[in-house]
Amino acid sequence: MTLTSAELTILGLVIEQPRHGYDLERLIEQRGIRQWTDIGFSSIYYVLAKLEKRGLVASDAAAGPTSRRVMHATDAGRDQALAAVADLLEHARPAAHPFLLALANLDLVGTDYARALRARLEEVDARLAAIRAAEQSQQPLPLAAREVFAYSLNQWEAERAWLIERVGEQ
Repeated sequence: MTLTSAELTILGLVIEQPRHGYDLERLIEQRGIRQWTDIGFSSIYYVLAKLEKRGLVASDAAAGPTSRRVMHATDAGRDQALAAVADLLEHARPAAHPFLLALANLDLVGTDYARALRARLEEVDARLAAIRAAEQSQQPLPLAAREVFAYSLNQWEAERAWLIERVGEQ
């Protein structure tokens, strides 16, 4: 049984440390996880319930409000997360990126291409600054969070370099 990106993200955070839904929301927001995965606040409890039903997480308290139940990973949850992470790390997969869709349809934009690239460059610069600030504000970070920040920064820096090259050509 495969894990969705939301399931793996939440399971990974629970493996890192037992947490309840509000803790997960706070951490997702703090680490900027929504920049690279679709996890809405309302879906956190839904995903936790799915993981619990599949025996991948459990809580010590059988009763009480769902929002206050601290969830911890089961052995099955750890095993499934390990297999999913190993698979994602080992195998390159094409990533659907909306920007590629825009590039594939450049003929529709015409002369606005250069203006659009300059505007995107400004947004990329702002995104880089926000990621760096978030990273600095949370030191020291666990290895997984450090790697996510490092990878994200490298990806945005690569896009920035590409944009600078293109804007210079326009």
